[in-house]
Amino acid sequence: MDTGAIELGVLDRLPPGFVGAEPAALHRVLPGPTLIHLPGRRRRPLFVSVLLHGNEDTGLHAVQRLLRRYAPGGGARMLPRALSLFVGNVAAARAGVRRLPGQPDYNRVWPGADDDGTPEHALMRRVLAEMRVRDVFASVDVHNNTGLNPHYACINRRDSRFLRLASLFGRTVVYFTTPRGVQAAAFAGLCPAVTLECGQPGRSHGIEHALEYLDACLHLSELPDRAPAPGEIDLFHTVAVMKVPEEVSFGFGDADADLRLVEDLDRLNFRELPPGTCLGRVRPGSRVRIVAYDDRGRDVGGRFFAEVDGELRVAVPVMPSMLSRDPRAIRQDCLGYLMERLPPVGATR
Repeated sequence: MDTGAIELGVLDRLPPGFVGAEPAALHRVLPGPTLIHLPGRRRRPLFVSVLLHGNEDTGLHAVQRLLRRYAPGGGARMLPRALSLFVGNVAAARAGVRRLPGQPDYNRVWPGADDDGTPEHALMRRVLAEMRVRDVFASVDVHNNTGLNPHYACINRRDSRFLRLASLFGRTVVYFTTPRGVQAAAFAGLCPAVTLECGQPGRSHGIEHALEYLDACLHLSELPDRAPAPGEIDLFHTVAVMKVPEEVSFGFGDADADLRLVEDLDRLNFRELPPGTCLGRVRPGSRVRIVAYDDRGRDVGGRFFAEVDGELRVAVPVMPSMLSRDPRAIRQDCLGYLMERLPPVGATR
């Protein structure tokens, strides 16, 4: 049962000051999570969510620049397609953090999550219900990450239309089914849905890439039910999420910790690592282990990692993604993910 309520603002026009508001000042324009419906030439709306994590601001900046091109933001042209914009964790954006203490992760509380019953779960159920009624055309959730990563799109179904939508962002596509409760997985029951990973916050290239992608999506008349041709995309499957147990202290380089991860850990992202690759050093006498959970929640860390001569090493060939050097992000979310390459053909539903 829900323990409280979070008011969802629902608007049919942009509030004054929205297109110029910085993330930390957005609370002066929007009192909280807000769903904004804007009309366009095509009726079925493109749904875009931004700031599900308060310190990931590329989506907000891209949408603000997009809207300036069209009538809602002061431009001369009508939107080519209706747009429904969900602005998520305004309070965390004010503080410049992923989420506030005591808040759940706004991208882990959508329908399909492992848990339920918080006001945030009820909030996301209402957003999904609103968009079901509006017959949403496609969904795009815009994110950043803390480490060095290429720009890539994520999907939760190996469906031809999902792959097509993802390939518009770039050739690197990641298929994943965990963690659960993410926005894109919830919307996958309504329409083709993708998550965009746009590199680190504050980078102009990420904003420009997201902007042009969203504009292209608004101009789509349909999504072909035809898989991308072989060689058109590089498709990967997330097979495990890596976490540092709470009882294990960690740091980077010369840190005095149970686990001293290599200083440039995030440079290993999207590189196929051979067995024996060193991820860090283990304090003598400590019982350090990295846990890695597969899609069924089983700890498979023993398959992927080994301690050899005081070093934490990769035990089998593997490709990591989203390895982070941000201690807060690692504690609140994860150290990173492990992937395998998939053939980019024969999408299944």
